[in-house]
Amino acid sequence: MILSAGLSGPADGRPGHDGVLHTGRVRVLVVDDDEAVRRSLEHALRRDGYQVSLAADGLQALDELGRSRPEVIVLDVLVPEPNGLEICRRLRRRGVQTPILMLTARDLVEDRVAGLDAGADDYLVKPFALDELRARLRALLRRSGAVQEVLRFADVEMDTTTCRVHRAGRVIELTRTEYSLLELFLRHPQRVMSREMIFESVWGYDFGPASNALWVYISYLRGKLESADEPRLIQTVRGLGYVLREQP
Repeated sequence: MILSAGLSGPADGRPGHDGVLHTGRVRVLVVDDDEAVRRSLEHALRRDGYQVSLAADGLQALDELGRSRPEVIVLDVLVPEPNGLEICRRLRRRGVQTPILMLTARDLVEDRVAGLDAGADDYLVKPFALDELRARLRALLRRSGAVQEVLRFADVEMDTTTCRVHRAGRVIELTRTEYSLLELFLRHPQRVMSREMIFESVWGYDFGPASNALWVYISYLRGKLESADEPRLIQTVRGLGYVLREQP
């Protein structure tokens, strides 16, 4: 579903996981001359718990930077007076290291290189999926040390900064693949996910209908996550796939 000229994703702006950003409300500045994009991002990010400020051009952006002191910036390349590339250059020349996610409708390699060389930390081409923008913001904030993200469902907690997993206070030791599988479920609780979707998300390709690899890893994960007296959280939905939800 297209929300605006540059944004696609769930229309209600709900976060795709039960993640918690610790350190209070993270401040984000959205700079875009398209009002529809600004308002869509403002709505979605506020629903995620961010404190959002907006700017429609370069001069407003520079003024707002001094006022709100954001911890991350979403910046469109083509904003006027000055444009996004020049804003990046000015900030980096001043020694400002605030993470910058650059947005653009241009998807040529040289355009991406120009943005990164100007000082952007990441680059996202319009139209983009809202969930991808959220994930890129979380990654930038983790790398900058501004936040700690904890995913929670029922009594399971995953700290994505330290990669530690707990259930009801006990430590769960997972392999890399098991961790990636659990993270996928925690980011999409209550959502039935097909074998194909899980294969593509965790392994990057589909093993095909004859493979039992997913069943094996689900069994491994259940064995570590669910002790004898704990309710099952990863449910099998016959003919459809798997879902993270509590038993009724």
